Amino acid sequence: MSILKTLKLTAATRNAPLTPEQMLRGKLVRYLNEQKALAEAEISGTPFVATKKVTRKNAEGENIRVDAPRHVRKGWFTDAAGKMFFQMRYGGKPLEFTKGMNAVEVENLAELPSLIASIVEAISAGELDPQLNAARDARRANFKPKSKTATAR
Repeated sequence: MSILKTLKLTAATRNAPLTPEQMLRGKLVRYLNEQKALAEAEISGTPFVATKKVTRKNAEGENIRVDAPRHVRKGWFTDAAGKMFFQMRYGGKPLEFTKGMNAVEVENLAELPSLIASIVEAISAGELDPQLNAARDARRANFKPKSKTATAR
């Protein structure tokens, strides 16, 4: 009896690669989920620790990958009048939801997780794609292409 005859063979294809818009949506959804977890931790009074993978040397001098804490900036703030606002940021700058409007007013911290969940739904539905593409293009404009000519001395 052949070993191949015992296996369940199929014709499978890999998933198509993500479009730039899908990658940008995924990046912002991860950011918003982190903001939601940060808000829920602040509501419950527990510490929130986000981690990143870093390479460190152990006692034997070998490079190993470990989790290190990283700082997460809050996406919400309170103005002088006591109103609370939530802003989404991309490239260190606030994103505009509509022309000239870059924040959402929130009654209190307890409403913030549900607000973030509704923004995640809007991003997943593609409602903010024009704003996201404009922010991505503005960020790309800040980087100059590397010069291909070498300076002669």
